[in-house]
Parts: sequence; C-alpha cells; structure tokens
Amino acid sequence: MDDTHISLAHGNGGRCMRELIETLFARHLGNPLLDLRTDAAALPPLDGELMVTTDGFTVEPLEFPGGTIGSLAVHGTVNDLAVSGAVPHYLALSAFIEEGFEIKLLERIVVSMAAAARDANVAVVAGDTKVVRRGEGGGLYLSITGIGVRKKNLRLGLQHVKDGDAILVSGPVGDHGIAVMLAREQFGLHGKLLSDAASVLPLTQALLLLDGLRFMRDPTRGGLATVMHEISHASKMQVRLNQLAIPVRDEVFAVCEMLGYDPLYLACEGRVVAIVSEAQADEALNCWRALPQGEQAALIGSVKAGRAEVVLETELGGERILPELEDDPLPRIC
Repeated sequence: MDDTHISLAHGNGGRCMRELIETLFARHLGNPLLDLRTDAAALPPLDGELMVTTDGFTVEPLEFPGGTIGSLAVHGTVNDLAVSGAVPHYLALSAFIEEGFEIKLLERIVVSMAAAARDANVAVVAGDTKVVRRGEGGGLYLSITGIGVRKKNLRLGLQHVKDGDAILVSGPVGDHGIAVMLAREQFGLHGKLLSDAASVLPLTQALLLLDGLRFMRDPTRGGLATVMHEISHASKMQVRLNQLAIPVRDEVFAVCEMLGYDPLYLACEGRVVAIVSEAQADEALNCWRALPQGEQAALIGSVKAGRAEVVLETELGGERILPELEDDPLPRIC
C-alpha cells in the first residue's frame, strides 16, 4: 500500500486509520484530554458563560504566505469566540481528506494547526477523520467547533448599537484575500504580502473593560463592507465610512487597482471591527495601538440615525452607496 498518500484504507476504521491518527494527528495535537482516547472528552468546569461556535474551512492553495488551512481553521474558530467576548479554551476537529492526498502535506498542515493552537492557548480535545473518494473532495476540508467562556452579564451585541457610535478597525484590510490570490500566481502576479491570519484575542480582550463597547466582529468572508451591512441591517441605521481613514496596504491597493477588486470586500483573518461609544473612541484606539497587532488601528466611520444603508465618503469629497456583496470575488478564501 502507498504510504505517502492518503488511501481509502485510511478511513475504514482499521489499522491504517489508527496509525494515521496516532502518528500524525495525535502526535502533533496531543494533550492530556485528547490522549484519553475516549469517544467524548470530559471538560473541566469553566467559570462563566459558556460560548460555542463552529465553522468549516476551505482555501486554495492549502498553504499560503502567512499560514495554511490548518492555522487558518484554528484562528478562525478562536476569533469567532474572541469577538463574542469569550476566552477560547477547547476545539473539536473534523478533517475530510480526499483519497490521494499527500501525507507530507497533511503533516505540515497539522503541524501549523498545532502551533496556532499553542499560540492561542487552546487544546484540540476531540476529533474525527473521514476519507472521501478521489475526485469527490477538494483535497482537504476542515471543520472545527470551539468552546470558550466569557464573563457573565457582558452586554455585547448589535442590539446595543446607538446613534453616534464610532466604528473602528484594528488594522489594514484585504491582506488575507490578496495574499491567497498571489499565492495562486494567477495573472502572472506574485508578491511577498503575508496573510493577516492570527488570533485576535489580545485585541478583543483589550476592549472588554470599556463600558462603551457595543459590538465586535472579525471581517472574514465578504470583508469590511459585509460587516458594515450587517451592522446597518441589524441596527436599522446608516453606516458612514471615511475612505481616507480606512487602512489599506499599498500592495493590496495596487493589486486591486490592476484587477478591479475592492479591498473593502476582501477577507481578513486577523482583524477586528469594533463599535464603541463616541466618547470612548479615542480610548479604544489607544488600547489597540498599544498592541503589536493594533498599531495601525483606525477610526473609520460612525453609525447614524437614518436610512439603513452603507455610505462611503470618498477621497474626492463625494459619497457613494456600498452595495451588498453578490459574487464571490475570490473563491476558496476561508
């Protein structure tokens, strides 16, 4: 049997599957809870309000500058908990692997996943692998469920957004989307831009002491503009953005100009959008700018009473309505 690539035998429940789990997944992701090898993990008691999230991950290529689908899956799940005000603790992993997948590549992905989990101080405590027939999958898909805990009585959500509130972003937008596209070397383009994929927990925890914090979100699929539409629809108010205030790297802007993309709709994987009271906007910015990930944080707009829409105040002094995303500008980004 070819032991350099995944075969259907790696998913049949027998020796090959056991060896794959033991020598690859468990070897890199092992911890006292996972090493018990039970069908379900018994989690220690957590003090606070339990939070749970789940997400699926698919990206092309599976390895890109700044990460892999493995680290991306950990960061994405951790970040969903973090922007909800929770501290992530545990992850459960499901891996869907296509027959013929290279085992060395799979190990590199699991190693990157393990490193991301260690950095975020989370443990993979349960998991499952499935092998699908050649041609029935995209190489590798990952699904992760995350469990965290947040302080009781934390008031955080779109229902708390008020007229006049300020909108902040923790750093430049569009890095992940363009980094992945450049990794494909499409259109003859290449570059050194790294994905922003990272845990945003330090950024979110820094704002939780502010009583004027209303809402946080990580702008992944659909980018910053899609989060703005979510805010506008839920609050039934107008979102106004200042184009000149929105941080975009020169490399991202240049690629978008050449190919007709809008950086406001491109995925980020290590950024936070926050809404805070106008009175605490400067304090929130100072909190973020004191952190390495938040050095380029910016106040980019506000929420105003009025028609539920997203308005961009352009660099030329005019205004335009930002429409909701229709087509996916870059397939298989996250």
